[in-house]
Amino acid sequence: MRIISIANQKGGCGKTTTAVNLAASLASNQRKVLLVDFDPQAHASVGLSIQAKTTVYDVLSKISQQKASMDQAILEISNNFDLVPSGIILSTLEQELANEISRESRLKETLANMKKSYDYIIIDCPPNLGILTVNAICASNEVIIPVEPSRFSVEGLIRLIDILGLIKNRLNHNVQHKVLVTMFDSRLKYAFKILADLRDKFRSHMYTNIIHVNVKLKEAQSFGSSVLGFDKYSRGAKDYYSLSKEVIAEESKAPTAKMEMPAIQAKMEELIKKHTPALREILFKIKAPQAQHVYLAADFNNWRKDATTEMSNHNGTWIKRVTLKPGQYHYRFVVDDSWITDPVNSSLERNPFGEFNSLVKVEG
Repeated sequence: MRIISIANQKGGCGKTTTAVNLAASLASNQRKVLLVDFDPQAHASVGLSIQAKTTVYDVLSKISQQKASMDQAILEISNNFDLVPSGIILSTLEQELANEISRESRLKETLANMKKSYDYIIIDCPPNLGILTVNAICASNEVIIPVEPSRFSVEGLIRLIDILGLIKNRLNHNVQHKVLVTMFDSRLKYAFKILADLRDKFRSHMYTNIIHVNVKLKEAQSFGSSVLGFDKYSRGAKDYYSLSKEVIAEESKAPTAKMEMPAIQAKMEELIKKHTPALREILFKIKAPQAQHVYLAADFNNWRKDATTEMSNHNGTWIKRVTLKPGQYHYRFVVDDSWITDPVNSSLERNPFGEFNSLVKVEG
């Protein structure tokens, strides 16, 4: 499964248009695709005429009044094409996650616990570099950066690539990135000049196909449809269909899964430098081939037993990765309805109920 974020901190570069139409084009090529609208503006949802009561916020928030799993939030748009919708309330999630442990991995863990399988998950990111965008990038194997041919877009592109480097260094998560030229107007000379400059600087990280200016792309949004569903013979439809073929051609080489703008960027860099160097990713696992559900309950997650703490089944071995600060933590596994200590960990401590918790020590 390939998880691809469509990201650019600059608005108006065709980010959501690319997310919707690339997803639809991949689906038309017999790929099972899930589009996650991770933008509080919900343009992808609105552009597909979706107004849902259950959104991605209800999946990720701990205080939502209508808590749901990712599978429950999925809506079918067309054959092979599903959507997880968004809403303006998603903007409050950044505040909720601000003091959470492993806040940058919330979306990654949720996607890993999905029961439905897809060939592609496309994530439409918000137009900033906040916690939501970092969550999307950490959940992804790849990032597509849409860039319109303008000077401001090119400079924004360089900043975003720098942020990807910071995430690699501080969170130990490496993603491949590729630049996609959008909104290309062949009537303008400067558009060709900027295209040439982009190819000089990013040739090995650029898609060959480019997306031209086409009125059908905007008309399709007004009708609540992808451009393929609106006018499959239009220039916009042909551009995105060609792009999907180029993306599919990469499948054998692609990795798979298992404020004001400057202020936001500066704050993100500060947060990453300040909080992430001390964090360590810890792998918890237990063999339970007969189990139906296994949860990791611990003092670092308030001993919860819900969708956020459920472990993933890999041929009878249940695993979960958690990012923790240095220190000592207590935990237990909940195998179906039985609370047990880690059978391969001899470090134990008696709890107030007369039983034992397993201990894990995270070094600095």
